[in-house]
Amino acid sequence: MGWWKNKREVRLLVHLLLPLCFHWIAEEMTKSVLVDVTTDALCPGHSTCEEAIYLNGLQQTVVGIFKMVVLPVLGQLSDDYGRKPLLLITVSTTIFPFSLLIISKSKSFVYAYYVLRTISFIISQGSIFCIAAAYVADVIDDNKRTTGLCWMMGLFSASHVLGNVLARFLPEDNIFVSITLLIFCSLYMALFLPETVTSAPIGDQRLPFLKKAFKIVEQRYNSMRRAAIIVISSPALKCISLISFFYELGMSGIDSVLLYYLKAAFGFDKNQFSEILMVVGVGSIISQLLVLPSINPIVGEKVILCAALLSSVAYALLYGLAWAAWVPYLAASFGVVNILVKPATYALISKASSSTDQGKTQGFVAGVQAISSLLSPLAMTPLTNLFLSRNAPFNCKGFSLVCASISVAISLIFAWMLKRNPSNQTSENDEENIEAPLLSS
Repeated sequence: MGWWKNKREVRLLVHLLLPLCFHWIAEEMTKSVLVDVTTDALCPGHSTCEEAIYLNGLQQTVVGIFKMVVLPVLGQLSDDYGRKPLLLITVSTTIFPFSLLIISKSKSFVYAYYVLRTISFIISQGSIFCIAAAYVADVIDDNKRTTGLCWMMGLFSASHVLGNVLARFLPEDNIFVSITLLIFCSLYMALFLPETVTSAPIGDQRLPFLKKAFKIVEQRYNSMRRAAIIVISSPALKCISLISFFYELGMSGIDSVLLYYLKAAFGFDKNQFSEILMVVGVGSIISQLLVLPSINPIVGEKVILCAALLSSVAYALLYGLAWAAWVPYLAASFGVVNILVKPATYALISKASSSTDQGKTQGFVAGVQAISSLLSPLAMTPLTNLFLSRNAPFNCKGFSLVCASISVAISLIFAWMLKRNPSNQTSENDEENIEAPLLSS
């Protein structure tokens, strides 16, 4: 009950979470349909499409390359210029690729969609969460921060459930009305989202353009270097970075091929995809909104993280070794627990960082995850195509998912080595050397 006594905290969270819910609903409405849309456009009349799988792998690789730089920079810019402008940029990029599919679902428009969606992913994928987590850290006291992050991730799951319900029952041609929700999200943030960070002062406008540009690049480099030093010098943040790297290496690879694997192996379509995603979403709402806030004060983030990673290993193995069409539904049920990896990770990063470095550290760890997103499709895409083809070395269509589970198991080992209660260890010397704001005079 003490949580709701501070009306200011609740109001600030509502102005963040309400538009994000609409954004997540809109994106989830399209997820289960895109597999059918891309397969029908690129490989008409076929249940599997190598071109679509390779395009998804290529997209993930390109996104991973650029996210390694973009994510840390966006996190640092949110520390300097505020959370609101960066959130507005990231949430609005999704509008343009989906607009193309409203116009036409032909092959040429699907290719154009992939190009714009790749740019959108570079800017928004991962950055929305790390900037939103930094916003939560700005407005909530330390002792309630984990609960706030749990609510954010719980509403994320609730939005996914509602998005999948709409995808399940709406006709395919009408699903892309989700663009209306995406536009509403951007407008709401522009009008109502308050700023929680004092913007950096504008530098000397009389500087020549080239010198000003060079100064921006130089200060961005120094800021990124500082973020790297903060993480490397902290045993807790360094361990969390390794956990995030191996976890994302396995799970991003699974996410990139899972729906195409289920379509090829079991003939799943939009309806089955929506049902599986709803199984995960409904359980995730309960685990994040009710279970996690209740057990976190008792067991701590480390125990929750280890349990979630163990569940992720089982999740990957069951999908990879699925022998019947009902097994993916059983595997999806483990998502109720493994969804807790993200809020536990965000909370651990937040606790191990100073108040002035929230955006930097969240962005740096997100950049580490981007490296994993770059590497995973290089192995997962050809491996998945090989075992789905007639030339597979042996009969195990989900062998690539089994391999991904090994990476998740490595992250579990690092999580077990993590200290139970990592805390901010910023020294006085670090406080004195906090970087000057970007473009300060």
